[in-house]
Amino acid sequence: MVKLRLRRRGRKQHPFYDIVAIDGRARRDGAAIERVGYVDPMTSPKHVVVDMARAIYWLNVGAQPTEIVRDIFSREGVLLRRHMEFKGKTVAEIEAAVAEHKQRASDRYQRLKARRKQRGLDRIKAAEDAAKAEEEAKRRAAEEAEKAAAAAAAAEEAEKAAAAAAEAATEAPAEEAPAEPAAE
Repeated sequence: MVKLRLRRRGRKQHPFYDIVAIDGRARRDGAAIERVGYVDPMTSPKHVVVDMARAIYWLNVGAQPTEIVRDIFSREGVLLRRHMEFKGKTVAEIEAAVAEHKQRASDRYQRLKARRKQRGLDRIKAAEDAAKAEEEAKRRAAEEAEKAAAAAAAAEEAEKAAAAAAEAATEAPAEEAPAEPAAE
């Protein structure tokens, strides 16, 4: 069975993929029957080039696309073009529908990219807020520890003063009470 799948090219840390029609039993980078297009995932957005006529030909003769290739074909409008050709639409209608589809896909990509960027900024802000809250909690704990230490020192001073007063009271001679006059 013929499959439409990706064949890796490029160098280390910089992949580049060909979309190829290949025998399903062949290895990933083996000999292909035909190159249908290519994908450069290192650009933003991904640079994709597909020969629509050859892709539709291979789909019509029964080649099975992998999930990733199917997603690429869907995004690029290959599957929409094939569907509309089966319905018997005119070339102008097909081109208009494919252009509209590509515009919607591009808008969706931009929306999702902006959302991912905002999520990243939100994560950074949340981390900063958590760090500030932690610093505030540490500062409050230090203040409470200082207050507790001051209160303990004051209690200790009061205890020493009470002990000194008690010691002074025991050391001082007791005053004698005036004697009562004798009753005659």
